[in-house]
Amino acid sequence: MILLVAEDEGYANFLPLTYTKAVFELKCGAYSLVERLRGQLPGSRLQLTCRGYLARAVARRLKAPVNRLEEVDEEALLVSGRLVPREVDLGRLAVRGVVWTVDGSFAASLLPPSEVEGLWGLIEAGRLNEVASRLRERGYELRALDGATLIGYPWQLVELTPQLLPGDLARMAGRGGGVVEDGAVVKGDRGMLIIDEGATIEPYVVIDVRRGPVYVGEGSVVHAGSRIEGPSFIGRGVLIQGAYVRAGCVIGDMCRLGGGGEVEETVIHGFTNKHHYGFIGHSYIGEWVNLAAGTTNSDLKNTYGTVRVAVGSLRVDTGLLKVGCFIADHAKTSIGSMIYTGVKVGVCSHVHGFVVRDVPSFTIWAESLGRRPTELKLESAIETARRMRARRSVELSVEEEEVLREVFRATVEERRRLGVVSGEFKL
Repeated sequence: MILLVAEDEGYANFLPLTYTKAVFELKCGAYSLVERLRGQLPGSRLQLTCRGYLARAVARRLKAPVNRLEEVDEEALLVSGRLVPREVDLGRLAVRGVVWTVDGSFAASLLPPSEVEGLWGLIEAGRLNEVASRLRERGYELRALDGATLIGYPWQLVELTPQLLPGDLARMAGRGGGVVEDGAVVKGDRGMLIIDEGATIEPYVVIDVRRGPVYVGEGSVVHAGSRIEGPSFIGRGVLIQGAYVRAGCVIGDMCRLGGGGEVEETVIHGFTNKHHYGFIGHSYIGEWVNLAAGTTNSDLKNTYGTVRVAVGSLRVDTGLLKVGCFIADHAKTSIGSMIYTGVKVGVCSHVHGFVVRDVPSFTIWAESLGRRPTELKLESAIETARRMRARRSVELSVEEEEVLREVFRATVEERRRLGVVSGEFKL
């Protein structure tokens, strides 16, 4: 069977995070959304659909066919890329003649190759609710799917992560081979600490697993003076130097945390630096982001009211008291940057000072310092991406460069609407 994971039109609610990633590449818990789906059907062949300009980069990252109808040569379980199966086995959805829905929206359906071919235009365009309507017209039964969530907004990725982590990390039990040096303190059941091969916990580190497990990935090093609370996931090759990782965090591969900084209930993708002091809480941070010394975000309003976040032209009430910020890939902050509650920072943008409203992609933002928002030149952004990657011996691929160029073109109107000017930026 083929597992056909499709990005749908809901990706727009996750911008700017989804300018450079398909929605199913976003992390929730220890896994990306597509990894979670694939893990439930290990014997299936993974195939994907997403926006055209992302296809080559996604295929390279996930090593799977993208937007390739000719590859669909057997039954395919078509699944929304926003689906999180929490208390349901994905294999149980492989029932012929049924469309599974969550809150009235398409979640999954088992389709023969002929049906996929007939609906391919809608599937590739992400119009999955129209797929459901067509299938209903052809006699498919609509059934509500219990025990699953269809993620609708970026703050849900953060909210669900602490709930998913205990189960995710329990599946990693039995892995090990890392070293906990004498003098490190594990508070709680030592069996709840999973240290992968080549990882090291130095003396004078405190790991608190009383509220949930902690996983430290291959080759990661936790230096003296650090504290990690479970449930938390630390990826491969991570360096933690005197940082406080509070419960509910996911730290992606090759990240750097240190300087007495603190992170709480936050998802951070790989290759991101938070190597200095400052607080990041209830936030979602992309790849190749650099958070300079003193960068701090607010995750609670002075009124203790629920946080509203701009989504398109609307301001959506999250219903949550704690919501931090959402920072897209390749963004950078300067020293002492202060990011207000619910703010989004776009792809490749550079921010300075107080950031009290959303920052469009490819923008140098320093309103609180008396400067007009200025467009970051595309070639400068690409060169910065190359330089940052070179520090980790990683090349900027042709596919990824193409994505950055397309995102720059796609966000021209957004910058114009928010008053971003062209020219040289000076402080």
